[in-house]
Amino acid sequence: MEESVSPSKRIWVRFKRNKPAVGGLIFILLLLVMGLLGYLITPDQTPMANTMHLQLSNKKPGRSFQFLIISYNPDFKKVSFLKKMLFGQEAEFKSIPITGYRVAGSKLWIKEYIGDDEEAVESSISLPADHQDYLKTHIFQQTFWLGTDGYGRDLLSRLILGIRVSLSVGLMAVLISMSIGLSLGAMAGYFGGITDSAVSWLMNVIWSLPSLLLVIAISFALGKGFWQIFIAVGLSTWVDVARLVRGQVMALKEAEFVEAARALGFSASRILMRHILPNIAGPVLVIASANFASAILLETGLSFLGFGAQPPMPGWGGMIKENYGYIVMDAAYLAILPGMAIMLTVYAFNLMAIGLSDAFKVKSPGTLV
Repeated sequence: MEESVSPSKRIWVRFKRNKPAVGGLIFILLLLVMGLLGYLITPDQTPMANTMHLQLSNKKPGRSFQFLIISYNPDFKKVSFLKKMLFGQEAEFKSIPITGYRVAGSKLWIKEYIGDDEEAVESSISLPADHQDYLKTHIFQQTFWLGTDGYGRDLLSRLILGIRVSLSVGLMAVLISMSIGLSLGAMAGYFGGITDSAVSWLMNVIWSLPSLLLVIAISFALGKGFWQIFIAVGLSTWVDVARLVRGQVMALKEAEFVEAARALGFSASRILMRHILPNIAGPVLVIASANFASAILLETGLSFLGFGAQPPMPGWGGMIKENYGYIVMDAAYLAILPGMAIMLTVYAFNLMAIGLSDAFKVKSPGTLV
C-alpha cells in the first residue's frame, strides 16, 4: 500500500504511527499558538507582564483580590490589535489591592491590603455625585490562577510570554546553526582534501569545548541580551549539523545521479543544492529538531546564570533564577512551574526528533537525539 502513495504522504503515515511523537508535535503547536497570541491571552497585558503589586508577593495559585483604581495614565494611547499582540498595551490606570470598602455619605472608605496577617487603617476618598457608576468602573476583582511571584506579578502571564523567549531563541539558533553546518559540512564532504581537513579541524576544536562554556564565552564577547543569545547559541550548536551533513554528502557524492549531473556539466553548487541536499532532508530535520531542544536548554541555562534574557523579560530560566530560593519554602511552585515548562518543551522536541527519525528511516537515531 505504501508503494502507491507519494513519498511525503508515506513519511507522514509513518510519523503518525508514533503516538508519542504526534503528542509532542501537538504540544509544540499548542505552545506556538499561545506564543503567537501572546498578550491577547495573558491576564496582565502590560509590556513584559511587569505590573507589580509588592503587597501581593508570593500569593498562592487561585487567590483573588479586589482592586481600586486610584489614577489614570494621562499619556495612555490604545495601540492597534497587532501591536498589542506583539508588544502589549501600557497600563491605562494605577490600582491598589484592597480588603474591603464602604460608602458613607459622599466618601468611600477603603482598607488597603498590606498582608494576610495585617490590617490597614481605613482611608477615605471623595465620591462624585454618581457614586454607583464610580464604584462599578473603579473597583474590580482579579484572580491569579498560578499565583504571583516575589514582586507581585502574575505568574501565568509571565509563563505564557516565556514561551516566546524559548521558541524564538530555539528557532533563531537552529537557523544559524543550520546555515553554518549545512554550508561547511557540504563543502567538506563534497570537495574533500584541504577543505575537508580545515573544516574537520575546526569541528574538532569546537567539539572539544563544553557547549555551555562556549556559549558563555561568546556571550562575554557579544554582551548580555536577548539578541546576543541567538548568535551565541547558534554558534555553539552547528557542529552536530556539519558532522552529519559531511558524512551524508560523502556517501552520496559518488552516487550515479551525482555522476550524471557532473557529466552534464552542472556546477558544484547546483549539484549540492539541487541533487544532494534534498536527499538528506530527513537526517537534517531530525538533527534540527534535536538541536531545537538543545538550544532551549542552553538558553535557559544562560538565563539562570544571568547571561540570557535580561529582567524584566520573562524567560523561563530567569524565572527559575529569581525563585529557586523558594524551593525549600512554601512557594516551590514559583520555580517548579517554569522548570516543568522547560522539561515538557524539551521532551516534546525530543519525541518529535525520534518520530522524524522513524518516519525518514534514519539509521541510529539515538546518536542524533
